[in-house]
Amino acid sequence: MEHMIAVTNLTKIYHMGECEIHALAGVTLHVNRGEFLAIVGRSGSGKSTLMNIMGCLDMPSSGQYFLEGENVAGLSEKQLTQIRNREIGFIFQSFNLINGQDALENVELPLIYRGIAKSERRSLAKKALEQVGLGERAHHRPAQMSGGQQQRVAIARAIAARPPIILADEPTGNLDSGSGGEVMEILHSLHRAGRTVVLITHDERIADTADRVVRIQDGKIAGAEKTN
Repeated sequence: MEHMIAVTNLTKIYHMGECEIHALAGVTLHVNRGEFLAIVGRSGSGKSTLMNIMGCLDMPSSGQYFLEGENVAGLSEKQLTQIRNREIGFIFQSFNLINGQDALENVELPLIYRGIAKSERRSLAKKALEQVGLGERAHHRPAQMSGGQQQRVAIARAIAARPPIILADEPTGNLDSGSGGEVMEILHSLHRAGRTVVLITHDERIADTADRVVRIQDGKIAGAEKTN
C-alpha cells in the first residue's frame, strides 16, 4: 500500500536555557493512503509534537519526512504553507473559532487564504457545514453553539477545501461522551469517503476505533497494532 506520510528517525529537541528537551527521539512511522491511524500517548509523550511535524507546522531537528513522496525538509515557509493549504485539514482540541464571526464565516476563512473566489468559497463552506449536520446553524456565532457544535464547525473548516489528509489532535478532549461520539462518527465518515485520518488521543476506547494504533512514550514509538 502506498505511503501518504513517511517519517524516518525523526528527532525534535527544544532548548530551554541550558536544558535540552528531547520531545522526539528517533521516530520512524508510515501512514498509508486511506488509513485511519490513531497515535496514543500520555501528556508529554511527544504525540502532539509529531503531529505538528506531520502537519508542517514545525520542523524536526533531524530525520526525514516525506509527504506524498515529497521531502519537506528544507522547504521555505511559503512552500510549507502551500502544502498545508493543499494537503491537510487540522482539527484541534480547542476549537480555535473566531468569536466575532458566524459558523459560515469561520469555515470560509482558510478558503480566503487559498485565494478561492467568494462565490466558490461560500458554496464550499455551506456544503461542509451541511456535511457535519450544521447547515441550519450557518449564521450562529460560537457563543450561540454547544461545544460539540463548535467542534463540528471546526471540522467543517478543516474539510471545506477537501484536503486528502485530516490531522486531529484530541478532537474530543473538551467534549462530553455524546458530542465526542458524534465527532468520531464524522471522522469515520470522512475516512470511509477516502480521506487519510491521523488521530492523536490519550483515550484507548477512541483509539481502538481506528484501523491501526501506534503508541508513543518518551518521544519513541513503543508499539503498534492493527485493531481490525
